[in-house]
Amino acid sequence: MRSILESRFFQRALITVIVLNTATIGAETSAVLTDHIGGILHTVDRVTLAVFVVELGARAYAYRGAFLKDPWNHFDAVIVAGALIPASGPVSVLRALRILRALRLVSAVPSMRKVVTALLAAIPGMASIIGLLVLVMYVSAVLATELFGQAAPAYFAELPVSLFTLFQMMTGDAWSDITRTVMAEHPWAWVFFIGYILVSTFVVLNLFIAVVVNAMDEQSTSSEEERTDEQLATVLAELARLHAKIDAIQAAPAVPVVPDGRLPTGTA
Repeated sequence: MRSILESRFFQRALITVIVLNTATIGAETSAVLTDHIGGILHTVDRVTLAVFVVELGARAYAYRGAFLKDPWNHFDAVIVAGALIPASGPVSVLRALRILRALRLVSAVPSMRKVVTALLAAIPGMASIIGLLVLVMYVSAVLATELFGQAAPAYFAELPVSLFTLFQMMTGDAWSDITRTVMAEHPWAWVFFIGYILVSTFVVLNLFIAVVVNAMDEQSTSSEEERTDEQLATVLAELARLHAKIDAIQAAPAVPVVPDGRLPTGTA
C-alpha cells in the first residue's frame, strides 16, 4: 500500500483529481453551466470527494502511527472532514468552503509543500518585522494626524483614518495624490511622506523578502543535508559489510600448498 501511495503514477493521478475537482467547483458557480450540465458536475464532485476519503483512509492504514505525526496529514484530514459536512439548511453557507479542497495541491505537490514549510519556518522572523512595521506606521500616523489633520481631514482627521491612509500609501496606491493634497497647505510635507515610504515600503517590506528567502534557503540546505546523511549511512553500512567479509577471510584456516603450486592430495 505504501509503494502504491508513493508511486509517481498515483501522485500524478491524485493531482489530476484535485485539479478536476477545483475546476468542477468553479464551474458550479456559473448558472449557464449548472443548467446544462449540473448533474454531471454534481456527480464529478461526489466521485472526487469519495476518492479523497479513500486516499486518506489508505494513507492512515499504510502509515498507522506515523500518519498522525505528519502535520500535512492533519491538514488533509481537516479539509476532507469539512467537505463531508452536509451543506444544506442553515449551514448551506458551508457549501462554499468546498473550494478549500483545492488547497490539497499544497500537500500533494512537493515543491508547493516545500515553499509553505519555508514560510512557516519564517514566521518568527516575520513577526518581528511586522511588529517593527506596526510601530513605524503608528508613530507616523500620530505625527500625520497632528501635522496634517486640518489640511487634509479626509485623509488624516483621526488616528484610525491616518493609519488606513498610511497603509494605502505603503502599497503605492494614490500616494502622490495624497501627498499633493497635503502639499497644497504644507509645501514641506514631501519630506515626511518620502521618508515614510522609503522606510515602510523599501526597507521594512524588503525585510520580509529577505527572511522568506533565507528560510527557503535553509529548507533546501536541510533537505540536501538529509540526503547527504542518508548516502553517508549507506556508504558506512557497505564498508562495515566489506570489513566483516575481510575479517571472515582472515579468520579462515590456511590451505597448505606443495612446492610445485599444486594442492596436496585429498585437499578440496
